[in-house]
Amino acid sequence: MSVDVTIRALRETDLPEADRIFRLAFGTFMGLPDPLRFAGDSDWTRTRWRARPEAAFGAEVGGELVGSNFAARWGSVGFFGPLTVRPDHWDRGIARRLLEPTMALFERCGTTHTGLYTFAQSPKHVALYQKFGFHPRFLTAIMGKVVDHARVAPGVGRYSEVPAAERGRVLAECRTLTDALYPGLDLADEIGAVAAQGLGDTVLLREAGDLVGLAVCHCGAGSEAGSGSCYVKFGAVRPCPDPSALFERLLTACEALAAARDTAFLVAGVNLARDDAYRRMRARGFRTEVQGVAMHRPNEPGYSRADRHVIDDWR
Repeated sequence: MSVDVTIRALRETDLPEADRIFRLAFGTFMGLPDPLRFAGDSDWTRTRWRARPEAAFGAEVGGELVGSNFAARWGSVGFFGPLTVRPDHWDRGIARRLLEPTMALFERCGTTHTGLYTFAQSPKHVALYQKFGFHPRFLTAIMGKVVDHARVAPGVGRYSEVPAAERGRVLAECRTLTDALYPGLDLADEIGAVAAQGLGDTVLLREAGDLVGLAVCHCGAGSEAGSGSCYVKFGAVRPCPDPSALFERLLTACEALAAARDTAFLVAGVNLARDDAYRRMRARGFRTEVQGVAMHRPNEPGYSRADRHVIDDWR
């Protein structure tokens, strides 16, 4: 059943209700006894709006906010979420309407590869996104492990330690690294948003002075991690003859950051197309907490390939 819905820019004053709908929608879908407790004290709406207010959209029915969607752009790569609609307005075409300006935004920005993470067990969700040209590919595992507080990572830098005058140069190094993974992939805005909002830090892994790995991490309450957790939103090492060794060092550096932030749990997602990265995370003690399917537009792997050692999950 369709309804008369208005799609507009999401305003800062909308954020409390957008956050409530986000928790209610996911908590209801997952069958939680108290849906509003979904995601604990993590924050996925305010943090994403503050990072890119122009890329957040709201759906309004009868003057009430009933849904929202948030787009993210990592240079040539775009993804969106969380896309949520208030449960009493499900199956009325509102999610489809929220996707229309999202896709238009990606077109204007010139993204060459877009994607999303959704419930692998839900034909309804997969079918919706197929209408917009997305194709289900490999599973993505959201994995976690108990932090080993004895982990140390000597010689590893962090973005918070970089003097302001040097940050532009460091971000250019990060762009060079990610561009080697997929042309135009750029995490500079994500790194900047984490720093500006105080959400965590970015690990910088070097070898002979060259940047060979990075990991953008959220830590604690008010971030996408939540209390007691460190969440690797994106991590990668440069392609080279032996990326596995670099990836092992990057995992150690992430765990050392988690320990330094006094968090108990390290969370990271990996697309199962990146077989060696997935196997090495399992060998490190990571275990899958939940898994979904990554959907791609166009139907190409992007940087989700067996020879890429990348951590992310497109949620």
